[in-house]
Order: sequence, then C-alpha cells, then structure tokens
Amino acid sequence: MINKNCTILEALEKLNAIRDVSRLILFVEDEDKKVIGSLTDGDIRRALARNKDLNERVDTVCFRDFVYVEHGYSFLNLNDYRNKNLKILPVLNKEKHYVKMLDLEKVVAQLPMECMIMAGGRGKRLSPLTDKCPKPMLPLGSKPIIEHNIDRLISFGIEKIYISIKYLGEQIKEYFGDGSSKGITIEYITENEPLGTAGALSLVEQFQSDHVLLMNGDLFTNVDFEELFETLITSNAEMAVASTEYKVDIPYAVFETDGNNVQEFREKPSYIYQSNAGIYIIKKEVISEIPKNEFYDITDLMEKIINDNRKLVYSPILGYWLDIGKPIDYEYAKNFIKHIHT
Repeated sequence: MINKNCTILEALEKLNAIRDVSRLILFVEDEDKKVIGSLTDGDIRRALARNKDLNERVDTVCFRDFVYVEHGYSFLNLNDYRNKNLKILPVLNKEKHYVKMLDLEKVVAQLPMECMIMAGGRGKRLSPLTDKCPKPMLPLGSKPIIEHNIDRLISFGIEKIYISIKYLGEQIKEYFGDGSSKGITIEYITENEPLGTAGALSLVEQFQSDHVLLMNGDLFTNVDFEELFETLITSNAEMAVASTEYKVDIPYAVFETDGNNVQEFREKPSYIYQSNAGIYIIKKEVISEIPKNEFYDITDLMEKIINDNRKLVYSPILGYWLDIGKPIDYEYAKNFIKHIHT
C-alpha cells in the first residue's frame, strides 16, 4: 500500500522492496484508507517519460480503473481474470478498503469451503516409521505428507482447516500451531476414541461454510478441488467424492452366459472401475446426520444418501494420486516426488 501523497521516488523504493509476488504493484489509498488506484513500474515509467519528475505525487499517475473484487464473494472463477492477463487481484470491502491480495500465479482458485483433514490414525502398516511419528508427519521431499495437502488447500483459497488428531497428535499441533504462519486458521479436533473416517465431523460445533471438504491426511495428490466442487454444485448433489481409476486385468477369457449357455466371450479383458480416493465435499446440512461422537465411516454416510435416493456424484482425479498406507507406497512416493514440481 502507498498513500496518495507519496512521490514517485517513494513508490520506486516500495516497489523495489517487494518480494515473492508475481507482479510488482502498489495500491494507492487516500487518507480514509480507501483504495483509489493501482501503480506498477510501467505506470511510473510512462509518467517519468512524460514529465521527468521523481517528486510527482502517485495519485496523479496511478491507474484509477483497476480491477478488484468485493470481499464476501461466494465463488470466484479466477480464470476469468487470468484471461484478462491479470496477475494480481485485490480484494476490497464495501468501503473500498484493502482486505487481501490474490496472486493469480500462485492461487489456483477461491473455494468457499472449510476443510477437515483426518490425521488421527496409528499407521501400523508403516511401523517402525510410525512408532514415534504420526503417519501424516512422515517427510515427503522437503516437508511432511500433510503439509503438501495443506499447501494445496491454501492454493485453492481454503482458509479454515480442521485437523482431526489422535495418535501422536501433539506433534502435528506443535508443527502447524494455529496456522497463522501460513496465513490460515487451523483448529484441532481430538478423538478420544476412534471415530472412523467421518465421526470427527460431528465434533465441530458449527461449520461456517455451506460445504465442507473432508480428506485423508496420508494422501499425496494434485487433485483439482475446484473441479470436484463444481461437479457437486452443477449436479445439485448432497456429496461429491473424488475417484481414482482402478484397472483389473483378467488373464483368461470371460464368458457372457445364459444359464449354462455361452452367449459370447471376451479374451483376457480389462475392466476399469472408479474407486474412492478419500476426498469428499459434503453439504453442511448432511453433516448433521452423522451421529455425535460415535464411530462412523464416510461410507456409511454415502450409503445413507444412496438409500434415501439422494444424489451422490463423483469426479475423477486426472492427475496423480498416491495413498501412502504401506512401506512400498511410501518408498514409491519418495521417488515420485523427485520428478515433479510441488
């Protein structure tokens, strides 16, 4: 931010100090903190070429017709702004006071959801690695498995995350704290007894978003959360589940029969099934159907939705998806991450 009475020279000093954003830009505000324009090095270059005055005030050279969004939006399609070749999108309140900035090269989407990450399991199959370390905290590349998930959630604009903990959960709390170091809010839900893959949702007093994302903490994936959300919304469904393809190869001919008559057969066929990938978006109202503080799996809720003739939809993960459950999975993930950019 820069006050409108500052000079071009002062603006250059501020621009020179900016780090870790995709475009050098300042937002010009008046005495009431109202944002009145944007200012880039290009605006300054044109002003200097015209007037050659480093002491000219920035409010005379800033761009007044800048693009912004008003705080309180429910859903933003950021591709609409990227198509206008925008890299920085400011968020202002109704009084045009600055709230935050969206770096469109770093933020994939802005999803109006809270999230719960399930991170309380023992991870026995990964013993002895998990004897003194909770499975979601096992290192994968330069950071723990769960941190990859949290950073991806942040890139999709999710700012409130609940983490369900039990086994060695204090290590997770100590590492992430309240989430402020990442610019988000993290709240911990402690399972005194195992509550299955969905029971911890019942321990949250009140979710603030209309939809809640639930995911396992031991996954490594580049799932498109926005695509999953859009599938839910456009289908007007109660729940959407991300899926991954599972291929079954039959090494023999398979008969199509009627009684003991063979109608036709397929030689060594392959079948592809959509399998549960452990990532869900659920309507807030549906969460109230989960029994309070009882063992309850997410598949119980899925079955209930289907049996009630309500809508459950899926969205395939088109990128990578790794479930780190066994030592061989963990070794594969450690090798896999060396060849991708995260």
